[in-house]
Amino acid sequence: MDQLPAAGVLTGPVDVRAVPDDRGGALWRLAAAGRQLDANVVRVRPGTRIDAHVEPDLDVLLCVIGGGGELESAAGRQLLEPGCVAWLPHGTPRAVTAGDEGLVYVTAHRRRPGLAVRGTGRAAPVEAVDEGGEGACLLHRICPGCDRPSDDATAAYCSRCGTALPS
Repeated sequence: MDQLPAAGVLTGPVDVRAVPDDRGGALWRLAAAGRQLDANVVRVRPGTRIDAHVEPDLDVLLCVIGGGGELESAAGRQLLEPGCVAWLPHGTPRAVTAGDEGLVYVTAHRRRPGLAVRGTGRAAPVEAVDEGGEGACLLHRICPGCDRPSDDATAAYCSRCGTALPS
């Protein structure tokens, strides 16, 4: 019988002051094996921007936890400040600009295997890099032991680590 991931606090407060000023991007990522959700704590450096982009497949929830800035979308420019929660529906263009103090937010969305979000080393843009993963509709093939998709859609056990696959 498969064990569910343990529930509980995953990290203490993310202290963005401990991160060098010139570093933006993901400060923390949800990495529990067998998860159905991806989440990140992201910092956008003061006065920088994540250029307009579209997530074609997944809705994203964004919650501001520090600093401030603006969200640009079809709804226009909207103020982002601590405590704001924004829904970013899939297929809709959006851009984020940090204010003078920078911007720190949490994103959460359904997990998509094989995709990583990486910065370019510059303030903008953040690019999604396809690393050969498969669409979210194949989540039932993700091994809870090694967190990789099964090569065989009919397999009961992971060919890499031997863990029983979800049924």
